[in-house]
Formats: sequence, C-alpha cells, structure tokens
Amino acid sequence: MHFPLSFDPRTWHWDLLAAFGFIAQALFAARFIVQWIASERRKISHVPVAFWYLSICGGLLLTIYGVARRDPVIILGQAPALIVYIRNLMLIRSARVP
Repeated sequence: MHFPLSFDPRTWHWDLLAAFGFIAQALFAARFIVQWIASERRKISHVPVAFWYLSICGGLLLTIYGVARRDPVIILGQAPALIVYIRNLMLIRSARVP
C-alpha cells in the first residue's frame, strides 16, 4: 500500500508558514505547562489567569494558521474555543471587581 504523504521528516516541506504554525502550537501547548506548574505549587488543581491568555494567543495564532492553510479542521477546532477563553477572562475580571 502506498501512502500519498511521506512520513519521512527529511522529505517534509518547511516554509515560514509551517514555522509560524509550530510557534503557534508551542504557545498553545505552553498553557498546560503553566497550569501544571501552578497546580504543583498549590498542591491542588489550579487554572491560573495566564492559562487563559496563552489559550487566546495560541488559539488565535492557530486559527490564523488554519485560515492561511485553508484547513477547516484547524479553523473549526480553534476559532469557536476563543469565545470560551475570552468569556473565562471576563468571568475572572468580574469576580475581582468589588
């Protein structure tokens, strides 16, 4: 059976858009590291505000990447979640106002 895509990294096409996508994914993934460190420090599960900012930044960049690649899976996987991330920050902000 012949696969149309090569799984050999030496044959992959690398360009600036791919680099942008990797940076976006790294930013998005960093939110879990931030959450893990915050939870370990508190010794309980905790979602810090930085998690939501990283979610927005990473999600927005991944949405842009998906649009540039014309990939509906990425677009529909990331864009709607931005609403949830923004809403969480709104709820956090409203809880802090006396």
